[in-house]
Amino acid sequence: MRSDLLKKLGIAMMLGMMAFGIAACDNDDGPAEKAGESVDNAVDDAGQAMEDAGDDIQDKAEDAQN
Repeated sequence: MRSDLLKKLGIAMMLGMMAFGIAACDNDDGPAEKAGESVDNAVDDAGQAMEDAGDDIQDKAEDAQN
C-alpha cells in the first residue's frame, strides 16, 4: 500500500517537472527563432506585394481592353 502511494507521488512529481519544462521552453524565443520569424514576415510581405502588383496589372489590362 505504501509502495502504491510512492509510485503515485513519483509519477505526479515527474508530470509536474515535465509540465514545468514544457512551459519554460515556450516563453523565450532565441535569436534564431526571431530571425526565422523576420524572414517569414519578409517573405509574406514580398508575396503580398507581388500579388497586389499582379492585380494592378490585370486591372489595367482589363481597362485597356474596354
